[in-house]
Amino acid sequence: MKIASFNINGIKARAGALTRWLDDAQPDLAVLQEIKSTDETFPRELIEDRGYNLETHGQKGFNGVAILSKAPLEDVTRGLPGDDADQQARWIEATVTGERHALRICGLYLPNGNPVELDDDGTPRAGGKYAYKLAWMDRMEARLRELMAQETPLLVTGDFNIIPQAEDAARPEAWREDALFRLPSRAAFRRVLNLGFADAFRLRHAGPGHYTFWDYQARAFERNDGIRIDHVLLNAYAADLLQECRIDTDVRAGEKPSDHVPIWAELAL
Repeated sequence: MKIASFNINGIKARAGALTRWLDDAQPDLAVLQEIKSTDETFPRELIEDRGYNLETHGQKGFNGVAILSKAPLEDVTRGLPGDDADQQARWIEATVTGERHALRICGLYLPNGNPVELDDDGTPRAGGKYAYKLAWMDRMEARLRELMAQETPLLVTGDFNIIPQAEDAARPEAWREDALFRLPSRAAFRRVLNLGFADAFRLRHAGPGHYTFWDYQARAFERNDGIRIDHVLLNAYAADLLQECRIDTDVRAGEKPSDHVPIWAELAL
């Protein structure tokens, strides 16, 4: 089963880029981020006419995640637990069943966290975007700890807005104080990995030069001035089923592209 993640940067603005990729890549399941659409206004026919089941967790003009799957989606839940006041649409879960195994899928659009607002003592300022990012990651860690206890195949994917290592940026020095690369952000990501997750891409590909995001400005894509912030994480049960993981870099060169490209993993489900 080919399972992909793609931050599309607006379903209406990128409908052409998304459908071209779906028709070409033919993923069995895909998690979308930044759909920037409510559930009611999402153009479902773009997905359903291609034989996919669709579940969305949308928000007008911002954020929003979705799962599309050729196989039925079961036990769908929306929203990250831990803060009933949080109205941002950034988390969706579902279960899909293959020929031999069932897989729990978590799709996420992790907060960017910029600008980084700090108090005089260096702690994130309460109510700021960076404080929200770190608190959101704490909630994610708690939810994933619960799911890991079930001891079944688990895949977590999406736009993490985290640059894990210096090799995941063409110019790491330019990101040093950015919310995507600051040490507390990377430490929170490492705590998630330490629950027992593996970075699927790094299980198959080593070294620098592999990116999933390029800014629209200053010909960043042409210069390969990118960062790797879209990830596929697997628990041990899912990692045992991993066959390949790749980044569809060429999608960025298409017409009216997103600033992200898809990443996908193939699992023997």
